[in-house]
This record gives sequence, structure tokens and C-alpha cells, in this order.
Amino acid sequence: MMYDVIIGGGGPAGATLARLLGRSRKVLLIERRDMQRISRNDFKKCCGGLVAPDAQRLLAELGLGIPGDVLDGPQLFAVRTMDLGHDLERYYQRHYINVNREKFDRWLISLVPSEVVIEDRSIFKEYVEFGKGVQVSYAKDGEERLATARLLVGADGASSRVRRQLAPDRKGPKKYIAIQEYFRQTEDQPYYGSIFNKDITDFYSWTIPKEGFLIVGSALDPDREPTEKFEQLKRKLQEEGFDLGKSLGKNSAYLNRPCGTDQILTGKGKVVLIGEAAGWISPSSAEGLSYGFRSALNLAEAIEVDMERAAAIYRRNSKSLFLNIKWKSIKSFLMYNDYTRNIIMRSGVLSMGAIKEKLVEAGII
Repeated sequence: MMYDVIIGGGGPAGATLARLLGRSRKVLLIERRDMQRISRNDFKKCCGGLVAPDAQRLLAELGLGIPGDVLDGPQLFAVRTMDLGHDLERYYQRHYINVNREKFDRWLISLVPSEVVIEDRSIFKEYVEFGKGVQVSYAKDGEERLATARLLVGADGASSRVRRQLAPDRKGPKKYIAIQEYFRQTEDQPYYGSIFNKDITDFYSWTIPKEGFLIVGSALDPDREPTEKFEQLKRKLQEEGFDLGKSLGKNSAYLNRPCGTDQILTGKGKVVLIGEAAGWISPSSAEGLSYGFRSALNLAEAIEVDMERAAAIYRRNSKSLFLNIKWKSIKSFLMYNDYTRNIIMRSGVLSMGAIKEKLVEAGII
């Protein structure tokens, strides 16, 4: 059987596209994880698990609300921003939804129509274009398999094999390695943490409380001793009064950060890219859920208009995403430039610092 669409990757972008197309098109979804095992204690996706307002808005557009069993406490409303290089600290109100990221992904997969063929525990290997479409080779439980489709969609994340084969010589987004360590929580922290220190990374680090544990993470240059930089981050946090408690484990994953719209690759011909595989991720915060949802929506609309011209229509549909990347690039410059960040934080504009100081003086916190 020839499928209409083969989707490589079952994360938020791939699962959303499969959901949107599943009842009108013949779709094959290839996913490396075992999606049948609902409860897995041996795997944590290297992600903080915060759903930002932009992603919340896209979920609303998709007609979705996050189920209670996907939520992860605590639900917090402030970010403690620390510039360790300049001894600056501010609190800012933010409205994130704290979720269990693995459960979140599995919930999105559960919404995919039964008509979609899901090949989990499968690794995408390569593709070959031919007259009528694309032939994909993949391995399932060690067994080599082939499938053909009119269109191949790479939704396989920062290390996308589809992208590497499609444009091996094209410069992609700057690559970081995100490292996260999980610590048994010894005290309540009523805030998420955003940490700047250029000695550690030119991006940022974070702390995220979860039920019973604390995530400490950082986006690090893979060529600048990332393991040592991460240890340096932990030492600095302990100097700031963090009691990290017992380590419960550590994991890592590559992370893209586009430095301009020229690093976004939407695809060509019979091969297209969505989500982080295309480079759709915020240069300022590394938020990727909203981009994954929006790019899946844009491509689904393009496919319904004209399958043969889907790649070109999808690129046109993505004009607002390109503009968003440009805006976030400007925001990124302001956030990560020592001089401008220093001015913004010292000004206290939009911060909650004055309120917190009054509460401390009153002995309330």
C-alpha cells in the first residue's frame, strides 16, 4: 500500500499532524519510543515540561484541553530570574502549565485516529525519492521494513535524519546540548528559575519544581566542556542557597537555536519538515511546543489544498512563523546581551520585586 503521508517522529508536531490528517488521508507514523507502555519509570524526556502561553493558545485552536492526569504539580505563577554574573535577581509573573512531558506526549498520541498506522519502537533510517513519491526504510524491533508515500514529513526533532538527508550541506540552527538532573526536593520553591551566566552558557539555565523533585537544567555548548559547565552551574546554585538534595538521575538531548530565518528549512518537493526538525523553536527561550503545533496546522492545511504542491503552500502558510522567529531573535539579543539585560533587570520594569520585598519585610514569606 502507498500511504499519502509518512510522518517520521511522534512528538507533539508529528502526533498533531497525524491527528489532523488521520481521517482524510492514509497516514503512517514512525516513532522510536514504545507508545504501548503507558507507565514507564525508566525514561524521562529531557524537557522541563512547561506549556507556555503561546502553546496554550494553539491547544485552544486545536480544540484541546490538557487532562488532569497529565498535569504535574506544583502550578506556579512566577519566575525567579538570576543573573549570576552581575548579582542581579528579579521575579516576573508568568503563566505556564506544569505537565509531565512524557504523559503529555502520550496523551497527544492517544488522540491520533485509529485509521493511522503507528509503528512505534521503530527507527527511521533513510528515504529514496521516485516518480510517484518517496520510499522510506526503517527498522522495527531490529527488523528492516519499507514503506512508500506521496509525501514524507520529518518531525524527528533537533537531530533530524530527514533534514540531514534532505540538505546535508545546508547550515542549520546553532546546536546545544540540554542537560537535566533530577534532585529530591528538600524545600518548597514557589517559582520557576531562569539563570544567566556567560561563564556557563551564552543561552540560559533553569530550575523547575515537580512533585517530589527539582529539575536543574542548562542549554550548553557541546564543544565547551558541557559536563564541567553543568557541574559549575550546580556549584553556583548551591552558593545561592539551593539545597539540591539527592540526585535521582540525569539525561540530555540536543537542542536547536536558530540564529536567523535562513536556518529554517521547511522542505522541498516530496519531503517537508515541521517542528524542531525544520528549525521552528524560539531563539530566546527554546520553547518549541507552539511552533510544533503551528507548523503541523500549516502543513495539514497545505496538504488539504494540494498534496502535490504541499511544500510550497506550507512555506507560504508559515509567513507568520518566519516573522515570529525574527522577532524572537531581536528579543534574544536583548535578553542575552549583558549590557541590555543589566539595564532591564536593574530598572525592575514588569518585575514583582517590590511586592516580594514588602512581603519579606512583613514576614509573610
